[in-house]
Amino acid sequence: MPRQIRFNAFDMNCVGHQSPGLWAHPRDKSWKYKDLDYWQDLARTLEKGIFDGIFIADVIGYYDVYKGSNYHALHQAAQIPVNDPLMPISAMAYVTKHLGFGVTVNTTYEPPFLLARRMSTLDHLTKGRIGWNIVTGYLDSAARAMGGAEMIPHDERYDRADEYLDVLYQLWEGSWQDDAVRRDRAGRVFADPAKVRKVRHRGRYYDVEGYHLCEPSPQRTPVLFQAGSSGRGQAFAVRHAECVFVSSQSKEGTRKLVDALRAQAVAAGRAPGDLKIIMGITVVVGRTQRDAQEKFAEYARHASPEAGLAHFAAGSGIDYSTYAPDDELAPSGRSQGAGHRIVGAARDRRQARRDRAASARTDATGRTLYDDRRRSRAGGRRATVLGR
Repeated sequence: MPRQIRFNAFDMNCVGHQSPGLWAHPRDKSWKYKDLDYWQDLARTLEKGIFDGIFIADVIGYYDVYKGSNYHALHQAAQIPVNDPLMPISAMAYVTKHLGFGVTVNTTYEPPFLLARRMSTLDHLTKGRIGWNIVTGYLDSAARAMGGAEMIPHDERYDRADEYLDVLYQLWEGSWQDDAVRRDRAGRVFADPAKVRKVRHRGRYYDVEGYHLCEPSPQRTPVLFQAGSSGRGQAFAVRHAECVFVSSQSKEGTRKLVDALRAQAVAAGRAPGDLKIIMGITVVVGRTQRDAQEKFAEYARHASPEAGLAHFAAGSGIDYSTYAPDDELAPSGRSQGAGHRIVGAARDRRQARRDRAASARTDATGRTLYDDRRRSRAGGRRATVLGR
């Protein structure tokens, strides 16, 4: 039986997304992210190219670990400024018929009762083409901006997210019966109150009492995405997610991630194929192989490795400015000299920062800080494919 391949675009409501500094390229248009025309043109192009969907990333907070400052992120627009990821969706849906939309929302800072309404609204407006990428956050800068001192501990964030989803399932699936909305003009009954149930949830983290504010949407529960690479993140994914994002620099690293996810899915009572795995890659095409290589080199010349390191440092929690470019990125636990334990240096930091770098550690052996600085120049640290 032939296997299907699904293509999803990856973007963010900001300048450059994962190619900080590339806004300076003469052909770059990402600076137009503030205009609806930009997003509608992108949606039309993707639908014409028979893409299955577009995934819009988001981050709450900013990148201030590298050199202890947000300077390089601001200087080269490394995901700041960044606008709300949900706002362009309805305009993009309006000019397409088949394109799906995956949007990132953070459970740590968004009350479940309000998010239930926002997602149901988008499900209505897109006619059932909305998905949600569930994240719990990882930046201390976000916690401080939201009134805390630092991020909630890693595993507790996922415990909270489990309960968050339980609340949402009750609102989306259990508040309105399928036939609650009658729209009976003759009888002057829009909805049958007997078929609309109040949700009463009393939990460890959330107390919610009320009716879901939206009538049932085409999907009720949107397609659920997740990208956690830690053990706790994977456990969350196999319980809730339909699609899981993975990122690795090698086939072996990808295989390990996917095998672990599918094994946990089976242990949780699901079929291995219940999880759709989406692998992130950077693709540069040209009329010839040489043309594609030259194009990528041109892009790299406009990118900012310094801002790329600022992005990477925030994700791992390590200030790479304190290391030399030829220091090796070693997997945590591997024996190294004192000056070379870059990723290993994180082992005494908070769990969130260790797990954020988990996928990178899978195949980091032998790489240096200079290698990752080069990989951060254009397209992020995903595998890069050049060709025609």
